Amino acid sequence: MDSRVVLIGGPTVLIEVGGVRLLTDPTFDPAGSSYSLGPVRLGKVAGPALAAAALGRVDAVLLSHDQHPDNLDGAGREFLRTVPMVLTTPAAAARLGGAAVGLAPGERCAVRGVGGSVTVTGVSAQHGPPRLSSVLGPVTGFLVQPDGVRESIYVSGDTVAVDDVPAVPVGLAVLHGGAARLPAFGEAGLSFTAADLVAVAGRLGDCPVMVVHHEGWDHFGEEPAAVAAAFTRAGIADRLVPLTPGGTAAFRLS
Repeated sequence: MDSRVVLIGGPTVLIEVGGVRLLTDPTFDPAGSSYSLGPVRLGKVAGPALAAAALGRVDAVLLSHDQHPDNLDGAGREFLRTVPMVLTTPAAAARLGGAAVGLAPGERCAVRGVGGSVTVTGVSAQHGPPRLSSVLGPVTGFLVQPDGVRESIYVSGDTVAVDDVPAVPVGLAVLHGGAARLPAFGEAGLSFTAADLVAVAGRLGDCPVMVVHHEGWDHFGEEPAAVAAAFTRAGIADRLVPLTPGGTAAFRLS
């Protein structure tokens, strides 16, 4: 099945598959936006490559979590009001209300578009070490499987749990990188490092890998070049989807 992805910036990706249009973690605030969360401050250093108004129809949002503005900023919250369904964690769904549907790990939900439908399944994710779980809150990943197709798209969300990678056929992996760290939490890693991404790629077989959420914000510990170097050292550089914000890539699920 021919499909495509558009990288809008940060964690925000438009996925067109099986006649369905999905958007991940909407972040549409401009560069220079700043957000204070108690002892933590996040700064946005790059705006979206595409405005929300330019996207056209979106059948559902895949929202890994709502509690951090680098995954759902102010304009992203406004965008949620325009879509018929928001799939997210049960905790986020309770806070957001409206069109939000909570998916625990393993739970499924059908999403219909004008040209078909897909099944979205919640995937376990861990946003940092267990000792910070109560501070950082729950996160989810997703599997997206079109009807009649064996392979799925895996969207990791913000996670450090390499062992939670689903053991199913995956035709495209959209992985959150950046090795995020915040001074308030010391050296604790909050998202996949380049080494983690290589390990996850190894668990997923030979599917293409699109790394997102490793640019556009000031709390990342690794530049995108670190990922390219790690994949090159591991001999799997050909599996990286070379997208910069605004770019489009085609792929095929079998």
